[in-house]
Amino acid sequence: QVQLVESGGGLVQAGGSLSLSCAASGRTFTSYGMGWFRQAPGKEREFVASISWSGATTYYADSVKGRFTISRENAKNTVYLQMNSLKPEDTAVYYCAGDTTSARAMVNMPIYRIDSWGQGTQVTVSS
Repeated sequence: QVQLVESGGGLVQAGGSLSLSCAASGRTFTSYGMGWFRQAPGKEREFVASISWSGATTYYADSVKGRFTISRENAKNTVYLQMNSLKPEDTAVYYCAGDTTSARAMVNMPIYRIDSWGQGTQVTVSS
């Protein structure tokens, strides 16, 4: 497993932006496809975005496509999620995830099969 620590959550008004970071340690970062998931109160954890080990390939949930951007900086063992044009429905705890599978596979992978998780960071979007 790789250890993951998220940062950057907070409170923002609708239409605003936030940037999340996830620092990884413990295993070879470049062996891992990385992703962001989120869980709103009373709802299941859902896929948001994923990125391949090289950073060349990315995938997004339809609900965030065009507004969120996932990226990674392997030299710093860090993955990012830039969130623009935020909506109240984006309010959730956001989790960083890592797995040795592909970024494409993370899109539909059952939550319990993902190898590593961060502790989560709260994002609240007010209307």
